[in-house]
Amino acid sequence: MSRPSQTLFSAALVGPALVGAVRKLDPRLMVRNPVMFVVEVVALLTTILFVRDAATGAADLAFSGQIILWLWFTVLFANFAEAVAEGRGKAQAESLRRTRTETLAKRLTGRGDAYETVPGNGLKVGDVVLVEAGDIIPSDGEVILGIASVNEAAITGESAPVIRESGGDRSAVTGGTQVLSDAIRVRITAAAGSTFVDRMIALVEGASRQKTPNEIALNILLAGLTLIFVFAVASIPSFASYAGGAIPLIVLVALFVTLIPTTIGALLSAIGIAGMDRLVRFNVLAMSGRAVEAAGDVDTLLLDKTGTITLGNRQATAFRPVRGVTEQELADAAQLASLADETPEGRSIVVLAKEGYGIGARDMGHLDATFVPFTAQTRMSGVDLAGAQIRKGAVEAIVAAAGGGPVATRGSSAALAYARTASTEGVEEVRAIADEVARAGGTPLAVSRDGRLLGVVTLKDIVKGGIRERFAELRRMGIRTVMITGDNPVTAAAIAAEAGVDDFLAQATPEDKLALIRKEQAEGKLVAMCGDGTNDAPALAQADVGVAMNTGTVAAREAGNMVDLDSDPTKLIEIVGIGKQLLMTRGALTTFSIANDVAKYFAIIPAMFLGLYPQLQALNVMGLASPQSAILSAIIFNALIIVALIPLALRGVAYRAVGAGALLRQNLLIYGLGGILVPFAGIKAIDLAVTALHLA
Repeated sequence: MSRPSQTLFSAALVGPALVGAVRKLDPRLMVRNPVMFVVEVVALLTTILFVRDAATGAADLAFSGQIILWLWFTVLFANFAEAVAEGRGKAQAESLRRTRTETLAKRLTGRGDAYETVPGNGLKVGDVVLVEAGDIIPSDGEVILGIASVNEAAITGESAPVIRESGGDRSAVTGGTQVLSDAIRVRITAAAGSTFVDRMIALVEGASRQKTPNEIALNILLAGLTLIFVFAVASIPSFASYAGGAIPLIVLVALFVTLIPTTIGALLSAIGIAGMDRLVRFNVLAMSGRAVEAAGDVDTLLLDKTGTITLGNRQATAFRPVRGVTEQELADAAQLASLADETPEGRSIVVLAKEGYGIGARDMGHLDATFVPFTAQTRMSGVDLAGAQIRKGAVEAIVAAAGGGPVATRGSSAALAYARTASTEGVEEVRAIADEVARAGGTPLAVSRDGRLLGVVTLKDIVKGGIRERFAELRRMGIRTVMITGDNPVTAAAIAAEAGVDDFLAQATPEDKLALIRKEQAEGKLVAMCGDGTNDAPALAQADVGVAMNTGTVAAREAGNMVDLDSDPTKLIEIVGIGKQLLMTRGALTTFSIANDVAKYFAIIPAMFLGLYPQLQALNVMGLASPQSAILSAIIFNALIIVALIPLALRGVAYRAVGAGALLRQNLLIYGLGGILVPFAGIKAIDLAVTALHLA
């Protein structure tokens, strides 16, 4: 998807975010963030008291006014962090809105090809529309008839068109995309206002973002800490009176605000919004924050072999002749049998014969050749030349035709005629070669000429470059990888070993996938998987993180809790990284916030009680100028640190694949120790400025 190019604090974001920060002062909105809501309440109360004191001519209003001003800044900076995060989503949503156009739909009336033209937003679920070349698809639906090339750049940002056809895993179409060629009939599956694009807009704007369980739990913890400090601060006046002194209310308020975890309370919402935003920028749409968070805790990753671990199209890699046959002879026969074969496998055989053995492709017309197509019954294809019959196909099918086993009784007449003339020469050797190829992870394809077995073509589904290293990285993250494939166990084991996955599920059916996910979950593990077909829908729905391909069926997209707009199955690995980055960012900033509060206590508590207990001067380790400057400096730092941490909250903590123990040590060292040291330096610097400017 084409994303707006914006820096964190670009003018296009900062202006609306400043307005949004003020609007969010509405108590009905603030109450969703308990910590900052309490800060707003005390800021409002102290403002009212300040106005009263100003009217009565009370003393020391300058100091109180500064404290109150920075209390309001603290609330506004927290709102600003959330507004910036939401603003980035709104900018993306606006680019999506521009893709929505009011289109006219050709709704079929049910009388042959007759249709009526109606507004696209008037379509109902179940309506069938005709979409021809140049037409915009009016709403989400499923192709029920025809095949067409569709431009989905408005949704995915990819300029290359994709094929959409009925009856397969690529039947889903999205409203707002354009048909480039041919014509298709589409059954509408989404009502107006609830299309895929509508849901994307709501999600990237944050309007549909629900707090995750961990976020809710952390909010409850922060609210609990805030309540504890309310009681703690409320008891101080009585204690001070008993000690023979008094502490001004504004100082108590300052103490309270520095005690409660305002830093993480201010940034918590922004962290969650930014996590979903990072996924959207990666062209993945998360249907809930829970899914993003679950991705960071995944224990088991299920990956389909074809197109994820391997390139997806089997390629010819070697010619293995039987005794008495040269590689050149086998390559020549295999190429002849593949000249009219337009499958990726067939084309790769022609290329291998040409590049490896110098056999140029020949024109079927000049050869007076008749191509024999592949059928599911015969499981072979080939060519009939003048005085020669060449076949290639499944080993058992070719062997059976050569007299080494039962021959198929159905299929083309040419294939049956060939089977009757075949010999048994080389049967055992071909089977031995085929077994060797299968054990190495390849697919054997037997070739024969005039009933004589010539040898085997090795087809291999090529493992993607660098995939082994990526699985090693996942292993370091503590994630177990399982390859799912329809291959036989021998082939599956070979590819699994080459790719470096931890386990594999061979000859997998939808029921097998579902059973494996449930087994893993029963052991207390979180499971992620990706899929694109209707048969993947049960497993996608069962998985904790189900990533549906955008090119897949409606059933798959509805079942998953994430949709990959680029339909790249390998992206599941990056999704896990983004989820872990979200959890790390929240954990790092929580650690920093708590450590940060501890350091602030050393600034404000000695300053508060110095008049009652002069001995507390020993705790003034920062050498702050005066009690008033110490309190004001702590409050100013408390507000400014929120702004300073906004970029980290939005960008996220850099993630590296390390174990949980190493990650904990890293967080404690960087954000724990940093959270203690930064306030000491920051408060001291502010104290020097406050003193120099005579603000306290």
